Amino acid sequence: MKLKLSKPLIFFDLETTGLNIMTDRIVEIAYLKVYPNGNEESKKMRINPEISIPAESTEVHHITNEDVKDCPTFKQVAQSIANDFKGCDIAGYNSNSFDVPFLAEEFLRAEADFDFANSRFVDVQVIFHKMEKRTLEAAYRFYCNAELTDAHSADSDTRATYEVLMAQLDCYPEIQNDVEFLSKFTKFNRNVDYAGRIVLDDNGVEIFNFGKHKGKSVEQVLSVEPAYYSWMMNGEFPLYTKKVLTGIRLRMKK
Repeated sequence: MKLKLSKPLIFFDLETTGLNIMTDRIVEIAYLKVYPNGNEESKKMRINPEISIPAESTEVHHITNEDVKDCPTFKQVAQSIANDFKGCDIAGYNSNSFDVPFLAEEFLRAEADFDFANSRFVDVQVIFHKMEKRTLEAAYRFYCNAELTDAHSADSDTRATYEVLMAQLDCYPEIQNDVEFLSKFTKFNRNVDYAGRIVLDDNGVEIFNFGKHKGKSVEQVLSVEPAYYSWMMNGEFPLYTKKVLTGIRLRMKK
């Protein structure tokens, strides 16, 4: 099965110091760019996270502090990575919930020039969970009839995700071989920010998706309780969430 693409689709995977997008950092990134003509380009790099890698994380991805001590920091390679992602649709495994928001947060910290606004996101895990509800290793076994070796190595997981998606298209005739369809099928839950703190309601209005104002219009809350903006900006929220909130606030002032 060859993917029907109108522009490059980039599969990527991250290995990190942990799961908190605000305090943890990337230690490895791998991505596979698939072009509409079927050509492929791949890249893998280790990153010095500038913080210690916890032992429990090393147990998962087998990357140690010694392995990355002489590697570039994310800030040093951020713009190069952002340039590689430019103009691409984006795919991964659990990427809508983890890899995309994590990468966006790292780009913002590094002050890299990036823009996912025109990218469509395809989360292969969502397809799998909607159809079979298992892990990547099980997905690879189920769809590709093979064992995934070297799991939790970013490049291995990236390649496996690509192969699983192609096998899923063969397996489910109702899933269209079209990035627009795949993006809608695996889309964020109407998220405005990647972390899902702000979402769209059924009328397309931005509402809060957490806390005491859950379900309320963001503009309405900021109008009657302007201090809530300061509370969020000074709180432990992702940088991208704060960027979105600031954009809404600035729009209200026009």
